[in-house]
Amino acid sequence: MQNNNVCCCQSGQNCCDSLPQIQKKRWINGYNEVKGRSIPIVSTTLDTYDILGNIMVRWGISRSDYKITPGLYCVGKPDNASPVLVTANYKLTFDKLRKELDGLNAWILVLDTKGINVWCAAGKGTFGTEELIEKILAVKLNEIIFHKVIILPQLGAVGVQAHKVKEKTGFRVIYGPVRASDIKEFLKNNLKKTEKMKKVTFNLADRLAVIPVELVGSLKLMFLFLLLFVALNWNNISLKILYDFLPFLGAILTGCVAVPALLPWLPFRAFVLKGFVAGVLWWAIIGVIYKFSLVNMITFFFLLTPLTSFLSLNFTGATTYTSQSGTMIEVKKSMPFIIVFLIIGVVLKLLVEFKII
Repeated sequence: MQNNNVCCCQSGQNCCDSLPQIQKKRWINGYNEVKGRSIPIVSTTLDTYDILGNIMVRWGISRSDYKITPGLYCVGKPDNASPVLVTANYKLTFDKLRKELDGLNAWILVLDTKGINVWCAAGKGTFGTEELIEKILAVKLNEIIFHKVIILPQLGAVGVQAHKVKEKTGFRVIYGPVRASDIKEFLKNNLKKTEKMKKVTFNLADRLAVIPVELVGSLKLMFLFLLLFVALNWNNISLKILYDFLPFLGAILTGCVAVPALLPWLPFRAFVLKGFVAGVLWWAIIGVIYKFSLVNMITFFFLLTPLTSFLSLNFTGATTYTSQSGTMIEVKKSMPFIIVFLIIGVVLKLLVEFKII
């Protein structure tokens, strides 16, 4: 069956209301007919559009709508003994999973995480117990497989109560490896994880991967700062505007690029303090380059360090260094200090500009 809209329900039954229809996409190769249902077969190869889409979303382009329709999919030619892998409907996550399943026969159950990755969705509750139960029942998974086992990514464990899933659906939850690249070995190893599969890492490559989207998000801040400098120098537009803007541009780049890149080597556990330390380093460098007076050194200390501290907070949700509750506490405690520092800095800057001090 090659129709454009396919329901995962049995013919003649009106269960489509409980599950969105799955539209035909480039990455759907066909359909697996199982007991009167048409289950989309997804490609395990990413095409040019997939790769470009993944690059764009890394840079924050169309990120809020980069998702697929929740439901049941498959790779290869799975049967009632094939494994069931559960994932999020964030397409970047879905693509990472399917490309690692080449040569396998498996079912993929996609939850509605509102286009958010597994880790973040688990913290927010969308990759959670109720959503998992709902999807298992909606796709009638018990009619497709007999082994009653579903495999969830380890990073989704915080959002799912396995005993409740078992109680409501009869399916036993097994947590797979942290990374999709280890799934084949995990399946060959009789669903047992090695220590390597359990380890959550956040190496340099991982940290660099999260920089672009935050950098793009900070472009608005850069633009606002530049507009402010242009407005303050409207009667004397010159390259001096860029010269005066450089310390703030550097602070933004320090918070968005240097902090995540240097994360393990920056002291303190709190991100706001890591950003503060990086900000102090940038402040010292720019002070030497610009040969600031004592008054300007003090002024820029209160202007630059809160900026880098604030921007560093953006990475709390993208790392293994903190939890959602820890992030909320850190933001709540640090924001008053950031605001006070900025107010002091702005007041001092105005006093300097008007030659009051």
